[in-house]
Amino acid sequence: MNNRKSGTVREELAAMWLTKHGVKIIEKNFRCRSGEIDLIAMDKGYLVFVEVKFRRSDKSGYPIDSLTFNKRKIICKVAEFYRISKGFSDDFPVRYDVVGILGDEITWYQNAFDHVRRGL
Repeated sequence: MNNRKSGTVREELAAMWLTKHGVKIIEKNFRCRSGEIDLIAMDKGYLVFVEVKFRRSDKSGYPIDSLTFNKRKIICKVAEFYRISKGFSDDFPVRYDVVGILGDEITWYQNAFDHVRRGL
């Protein structure tokens, strides 16, 4: 399976898992010139931007370890573009989550990098 197809499969798995846990997925693979966000959702009044990370094993670390500061900055910029373009106000609650998939194990990190949002 190529990387793009594998990524799509993992993103679908993450979307289904989040849905089972009460999260409403509103968009998948949102793209703009600045970059891409895997999943966009609503959860408990928050607009949630979700990055999905996968590793077959922990030999190279955990999936969340591969989320660099630069990648977080890109996600935050894309999230701001999405929020503005869809008419969400500046004070609408936003959250940045990561779904890490390690083999068959799924871990949901809520508020994974919300401190990066402002000042970009």
